[in-house]
Amino acid sequence: MGIKGLQWFVANACPDACTMVNLKEMAEKHHISHPDSPPVIVVDAMGCIRHWYTPESWVCGGQWQEYLANLQDFIKAFMAVDIKLVFCFDGVIEQKKRDEWVKRRLKNNKEIARIFEFLKSYRQQPGRGMFFIPSGLATFTRFALKSLGQETICSLQEADYEVASFGMQNNCMGILGQDTDYLIYNTSPYFSINNLCLDRMVTVMYSRENLCHALGLNITDLPLFACLLGNDIVPEDILEGFWRKCVASCPPKSQSYDKRANVILAVASYISRIPCSYGSLKDLEEMLPLASDKKLLYRGVESYLLPGQQSPWLPPIVSNSQILKQETAICPDQEIFQLAKEQHIRAENYMVYNVLSKGEVECSNTLEDELDTELPGQALIYRPVRQHVYSVLLKSRKDTCGAYPIVKEWFVYFGNPMAQPDLVQPIQLDIPGGTPSLRTLWLTKGPEVQTLRYSVFLACFHLQDMVEEFQLLDAPVAAICCLLIYLTLQVDSISLEDLNAFVAHTLCLQGKSAAQLAGLQARVIVADISLLREVRVQLLHVCCFCSGPYATHLCATLVPTQVIAEWCGKVSYNGGRNKAALPMHLQQRIVEYLQKTFLEISLEDSRGISVFINTLFCCTD
Repeated sequence: MGIKGLQWFVANACPDACTMVNLKEMAEKHHISHPDSPPVIVVDAMGCIRHWYTPESWVCGGQWQEYLANLQDFIKAFMAVDIKLVFCFDGVIEQKKRDEWVKRRLKNNKEIARIFEFLKSYRQQPGRGMFFIPSGLATFTRFALKSLGQETICSLQEADYEVASFGMQNNCMGILGQDTDYLIYNTSPYFSINNLCLDRMVTVMYSRENLCHALGLNITDLPLFACLLGNDIVPEDILEGFWRKCVASCPPKSQSYDKRANVILAVASYISRIPCSYGSLKDLEEMLPLASDKKLLYRGVESYLLPGQQSPWLPPIVSNSQILKQETAICPDQEIFQLAKEQHIRAENYMVYNVLSKGEVECSNTLEDELDTELPGQALIYRPVRQHVYSVLLKSRKDTCGAYPIVKEWFVYFGNPMAQPDLVQPIQLDIPGGTPSLRTLWLTKGPEVQTLRYSVFLACFHLQDMVEEFQLLDAPVAAICCLLIYLTLQVDSISLEDLNAFVAHTLCLQGKSAAQLAGLQARVIVADISLLREVRVQLLHVCCFCSGPYATHLCATLVPTQVIAEWCGKVSYNGGRNKAALPMHLQQRIVEYLQKTFLEISLEDSRGISVFINTLFCCTD
């Protein structure tokens, strides 16, 4: 969630609400006032990933050991001052937030498109200003923290609600994150991850009490204040007329504030002037263009009430309807469902609980080029695997005709408008004896069941006939082999060079420390990025439709300028005479573009292509 512009307002127009604090000193005071419980900070993990993941080469990602080292350093800094950390991750997308989730994913698609435009235009890493979390990092971070012995929670509701609830119910020393909703919830103190300095263990603490004092509000007014500024429940577009009326009745006191700051002050002034009652909220609901959803404002205020809390803006009987009600799961085996739920809360599985509880799953954006039609999106590449997994999870729900329940998938891939979920049919595994039940796989012990689990796992990747071969491999190598065989079978455009790169990464970097990996010299060999058709057509005109010059310009476009300079006198198309040959994947890309562009290339022109390309790497005085 979060309230647009409130972070800037607090930092720039309400400095008393921002206090630099020393976490070590606060922990010592907490010890004195709560001698029976250690100081605990609950961490909004999704809000902290940008702080933890720092490599400049973020487009490709993959710096796993370095990332683990960063997490270790982070944890050690808090352990040194006797502060326990509890990490909380998003575990579900609530139905009331689905439209907003989709809107943000579509917006992310545009950001990703700009990243690839930059890569193609400049053939270098974008700066941190374009940063987008590398694919899968949020999921892997859960398991990284667990491997480091940290308490990790996956939410059953909106994550910021569970973070705020955990902080209040466990008398936590504070909440660490970067989300203005933590100023709205009446919960533990809110610490800034963006302003955290680990060396000195200091950061900014945001004070909701001081914010209220500056705005002339009470803490119980903050939920209504947030809703009238717009959030994930109350959209901003229905509030614009209301804002204009507020600003008109409360002219700006300072010309130095921007438009949003003036709106914040005007809305606060409006709330402070009306009676604090449910009747006033109903009057607001009549005033706002809420269409048929007249309870929108009511639900918005209610969403900020933590367990046991009430609001003077709502009827006295209303406290907290967000407490989880008895779930109606699609999994009929309650013991299995409860086990899946507990594993989900402990962040020990991924998507399993969501399938068993409501048959609906989602996957956010990945860094994929929508214009690269040769490589399908990962959501589609791995769908056959998920279909097999669904058949294992939902075996007990097959009907008398042998049909499985449909699973709703909200997966982001280019060309998917996400107006509705994809309806995905589970596909039964092809293994001897049929698909075992979850009770067998999860509750039975013994070596035979271990082998059965491995067989089921491999069958999801269509590798059920290779169990014995895989059992001879160490787990990390088996995992990469499983992935590469599956990708080779699923994706036609995977090349031998791609496979070699994966294998080399797996075998050559094993055992290296984070420091060794960070110290590796990053040598750019070739910016092997698919060129837009428009770029190739432009090159064709420049080269007067001649294949030799066209190949030269293609090579110059694909290889960064600094690399061409390094290769001068050292590289030729085919190699020889103490010169290295062009990388095979670069040669293949050039040949591929030539074949797409020219229907026929004469033998003479074909021989001349290498001559023309070699002119790029001739030394000149």
